[in-house]
Amino acid sequence: MLNSIGLQNPGVEYFAENDLPFLKKFDTAIIVNACGSTIEDYIDVCKILDTLDIDGVELNLSCPNVKNGCMAFGSSYEGVKEVTSKVRKVLNKPLIVKLTPNVANIAEIAKGAKDGGADGVSLINTLLGMKIDIEKRKPVLANNTGGLSGPAIRPVAVRMVYDVAKAVDIPILGMGGIVKGEDAIEFMLAGATAISIGAGNFIDPYTSLNVISEIEDYMEKHNIENINDIVGKVEMN
Repeated sequence: MLNSIGLQNPGVEYFAENDLPFLKKFDTAIIVNACGSTIEDYIDVCKILDTLDIDGVELNLSCPNVKNGCMAFGSSYEGVKEVTSKVRKVLNKPLIVKLTPNVANIAEIAKGAKDGGADGVSLINTLLGMKIDIEKRKPVLANNTGGLSGPAIRPVAVRMVYDVAKAVDIPILGMGGIVKGEDAIEFMLAGATAISIGAGNFIDPYTSLNVISEIEDYMEKHNIENINDIVGKVEMN
């Protein structure tokens, strides 16, 4: 899937008043993804989120930093550490930093999150992609480029999870093209302590339930009692 929908939303106040009460009806953890165009945006949003009855916050650091030439906050060790550390000062809830894959060294970016005080990291966000209409000779997306997600990016995501797991000792939420139980198990073997499913839900809304069932089948087949026993247990050639 190639998208360029941006991160438009009605804002944290609207979320607190209208969306959170609905979400609280369900017996599930609530982790809120926070974004912004300046560091001050992140701080202001997280100050409010810290007062709400939620279970954690995920910082989306793939946003364009309007004060720094619109380069993503997550494109450098220093940038990630700065945003994370400043948010950490105002947020007492668990803090996950979502990393962009559009960098030269994902392990260094993860270190910036850990050094800034993150409790965990999630990766990967979408890869930059492009589609051209060969008749019009113009990009299909109005923004020219967009975020690529889905099974096509899974091998890249697995490799980056592996790299990050070797570099930091905080939990990793792995994602990127997971549509089957074996996909999720790949991520865990690479070092992910949990997994997330995004684009797969557009293919089949029962994807998450199917993945859980297939993981259980794998555990039974291999006599695994605790799924955590396979985290980071890939044996390299």
